[in-house]
Amino acid sequence: MTSLFKPYPFSATKRLATLPPLRDGSDAKRHAVTIVGGGPVGLALALGLASHRVASVVIEADESVCYGSRAICISRRSLEIIERIGAGAAFMRKGLPWTGGRSFYRDTEVLNFTMPHNENQKLPPMVNIAQYDIEQFLVEAVEAHPALIEIRWQSRVTKVSARDEGATLDIETPQGRYRLETDWLVGCDGGRSFVRDALGLKLHGTTYEGRYVIVDILLQSNRPTERLAYFDPPSNRGSTVLVHKQPDNVWRIDYQLRDDEDADEATRPESVIPRVQSLLSSMGETGDWSPIWITLYKANALTLNEYRHGRVLFAGDAAHLLPIFGVRGANSGIDDADNLAWKLASVVNGIAADRLLDSYSHERVRAAHENLRYGMKSTEFMAPPSFAFRLMRTAVLSLAAKHASVRSLINPRQTSPIDYTYSPLNAVADDSAQFNAGPRPGSVLPECPLETVEGDTARPAHLTDLIGPHFTALCFTEDGGVSGEVRQLEEALARHRVPFAVVTIAQRRAAYASGTVAVDSTGRLFPMFDAHPGTLYLVRPDGHVLGRWRAMDCDRMYVALQGTLQGAQRSMQ
Repeated sequence: MTSLFKPYPFSATKRLATLPPLRDGSDAKRHAVTIVGGGPVGLALALGLASHRVASVVIEADESVCYGSRAICISRRSLEIIERIGAGAAFMRKGLPWTGGRSFYRDTEVLNFTMPHNENQKLPPMVNIAQYDIEQFLVEAVEAHPALIEIRWQSRVTKVSARDEGATLDIETPQGRYRLETDWLVGCDGGRSFVRDALGLKLHGTTYEGRYVIVDILLQSNRPTERLAYFDPPSNRGSTVLVHKQPDNVWRIDYQLRDDEDADEATRPESVIPRVQSLLSSMGETGDWSPIWITLYKANALTLNEYRHGRVLFAGDAAHLLPIFGVRGANSGIDDADNLAWKLASVVNGIAADRLLDSYSHERVRAAHENLRYGMKSTEFMAPPSFAFRLMRTAVLSLAAKHASVRSLINPRQTSPIDYTYSPLNAVADDSAQFNAGPRPGSVLPECPLETVEGDTARPAHLTDLIGPHFTALCFTEDGGVSGEVRQLEEALARHRVPFAVVTIAQRRAAYASGTVAVDSTGRLFPMFDAHPGTLYLVRPDGHVLGRWRAMDCDRMYVALQGTLQGAQRSMQ
C-alpha cells in the first residue's frame, strides 16, 4: 500500500518506447546479450559489459528510472565498482558519506559504532543516496555508450523460451509486440522476476513475519549523516525504528509494526504522521516536515540454488532477496554485476570457455549465503521472530549501557566485501605458503595511496585506480624495472586478445626510461602485500586476487590465466 503526499525533490524524465527494425514480427538483429531489468543491477551489468566492448540491450518495463523509497545505502565496495564503470564522480557529488552510527534503548545510547576506515582509503565506507538518483546517474553513464548499450523503455517481457543456443523473448510495448533472439539472457528484473518465473525457478530460504513501515519525509536539518537505531522508543513502544538522512533533505524512517497491528490501518497517513512526529520530537528535531512516501516491507532471506541455467543467468533480487538490515540488497546485486560482466564478456569475445560462467554461480551463490547468514542475524535482532528472541534482545539492550562486552550483539553487521576464498578460479600454483601477510587468492584487493610517475611528472593516486577491464599483473620492484619476460607475456596475451596489463610498483623513485610506474610513496603498500622486489600479484578484472608469487614467474602466471579462462583451476565443491 502506498500513499503519496508531496513529490520527491527529483523529476524523472519519461522515456518513450520505440520498436527496433523488424523482420516478420521479430527484431531484425540477434543480440549477444539481453538484460531484462533496467534497475541498478541491470544498468551496472550493461556498463560492465561495455567496458569490455560487449554490446547489450536492456529491456525495462517502466517509462523512467524508479520512483519511491528503495535502496539508499551504497557501500565502499559498490562505489569502487561504480567508479570503474564510469559513474563514480556523480555518486560522490550527490551522496552523503557516513562512517558509523548509534543505537538507543529507550532514551539511553547503548552502541556507537564505526565502520572500518583509515588513511589508506580513497572512498568512504558508505554513502546515502536514493535509488532514483542511483539509476539516473547510471543511465547517464549508459548514454555515453550509444553504440554498446541500448535501453528499451516501456518494454515488458511476456514470454521466455530458453534453448541450448540462447533464448527467445516475446516483448510487448505501447507501439506493438515483437520477438527478440539473444545468445545470452540475464534476469535482473527484481524480486518478482518474470524471467525466473518463466523458467519455473523458485527462491529458497526464510520469510520473516516482522513487518516494517517505510516512510520518506522532507525535513531540513543539520544533523550529521549516520545510521540511527531506536529500540523501544516512546514513539513506537516494543519495537524498533531506523533513521537515515539522504540528499535533498529527504529522510528515510523505518519502523516495526507490532504483531497485533493491522497493516492497512497502520499505513494510513493518520496513523503514520503522529508516530513520525513523536519520533522527531524525541530526537530534538523541531523543524517543519512533510511526508512523501509510505510503504510496507517484510524481510526475506531467499536465494536461487544456482544463478546459471544454460544460457540464462540471474543477478540481483532476481537471484536472491536479502533483508534490508546491513544494507546488503543493492550492494550484493552490484557485486553480482561486477562478477558476471567480465566473465560473460570473456565468453562473448571468444577468449574463454562458457564454463567460466559456472564460477559466477559458484562464487555468488556462496556470497549470497554469507550475506544471508549475517542478514538473518541482524533481522532476528531487529525484528525478533519469537518470544525467546525478544527476551534475549531485551536482556542485551538492558545490559549494553553498562557492559561493553554485550554491545557487539547490537552491531548492525553492515555489508562488507566478500572474499572468494573457495573459488575454483584461484590459482593453485601460487606461492601463498611463502607469504606471512597480504591478500590471499580470492580476496578483494585492499586500498592504498601511491603515486604514479611518468617522466618527471608525479600524481597522487590509489591502488584501485590501476585496476581496469583487464587482468592486472602487479609487479613489485625496487626501482620500476621489469624483465623482458613480463613484456613478452604481455605481447603474447595481446595477440590472443586476452585483456592484460602490467603495473610496475617501485619501492622508490628512480629515473624511469618510459611508461608509467606506480611508486609506494607512503611506504605502506609493500608491507601490506608482504612484497619484496620480484613479488608478483595477479588480479582479476573485478579486483579480486587470482594468484601471487614470491618470484616473478611468468610461466606460472600464464598457467593461472589459462586455467581461469577455461573456467576452473580446481573442482567446484
